[in-house]
Amino acid sequence: MKKTLLLFCCIISFIVNAKANHTIYSKSYGKSENPAIIFIHGGPRGNSTLFEGTTAQKLAEKGFYVIVYDRRGEGRSIDTTATFTYQEAIKDLNELYKNYNIKKANIIAHSFGGLVGTIFTERNPEKVNSLILAGALFSQQETYDHILKTTKENYTEKKDSLMLSKISEIENLPKNSAEYRNQCYEVASKNNYFKMPFPTKEANEIRKNYELSEFGKKNIRNDNAPILFYKNESKNNIDTKPILKNLKKQIKLFAIYGQQDNVFSEKQLSDMKKIVKKKISKSLKIVHIICLLTNNKYLSTRL
Repeated sequence: MKKTLLLFCCIISFIVNAKANHTIYSKSYGKSENPAIIFIHGGPRGNSTLFEGTTAQKLAEKGFYVIVYDRRGEGRSIDTTATFTYQEAIKDLNELYKNYNIKKANIIAHSFGGLVGTIFTERNPEKVNSLILAGALFSQQETYDHILKTTKENYTEKKDSLMLSKISEIENLPKNSAEYRNQCYEVASKNNYFKMPFPTKEANEIRKNYELSEFGKKNIRNDNAPILFYKNESKNNIDTKPILKNLKKQIKLFAIYGQQDNVFSEKQLSDMKKIVKKKISKSLKIVHIICLLTNNKYLSTRL
């Protein structure tokens, strides 16, 4: 009886610990004594495989200590207990700093990762040397409005009554819902808003090599992530421009946006330019390297 009870307690203890000790995928590139870079991927649903497979090692070779990771419950960080809230993401980022013994880092934040990176920096400015927004979200509703407005114009010109009716349905959905976000992005995808209209030969080769690599094979997507994010996170449709305006007084702030990117309106990009005023500095080294590696141009910078 005692042995049975002891075995039962051990099993329960193992189950509890297994749930508590979730595993977050992360990997470092380069020498730890070099300036640190942490990459925050898009989502919720994404992963860091594209950045890791194309850019991480190249940045390391340029003299940086690069940390990539997949947020809890996304990509290779499988965790069925993940809540997908900003609080959870920030807690895990702080753990990442601790695990890699990083006091201060340069953060590269892409797409939805821009919101995570901005909120993290707002709460931990002493841990951030620079925040680099690379095609990052910063005013969500303005992005959705722009997508619906411009695609409506496209379908009006094509006299596509079916898609015009579809857009009207989307406009009537609750703005703070996963369905609204998903439908907006689906319409954008149908209009090739997430693709380069005129990719270079080099860009095509980079994409092909990534898709054939081990990173491309591990491009894991969690379709439940956006649903749980909108269910658990109250700040699911925000505008971070006020935060960024305040942050530029405390840290170096940079913005990199593709010239052929239709996801953001001219007004949004103009607003971003006003926030991160253009100056020249040696601190642009990271931004210049990223631009060269990704075939992009930076909008503006602020010291």
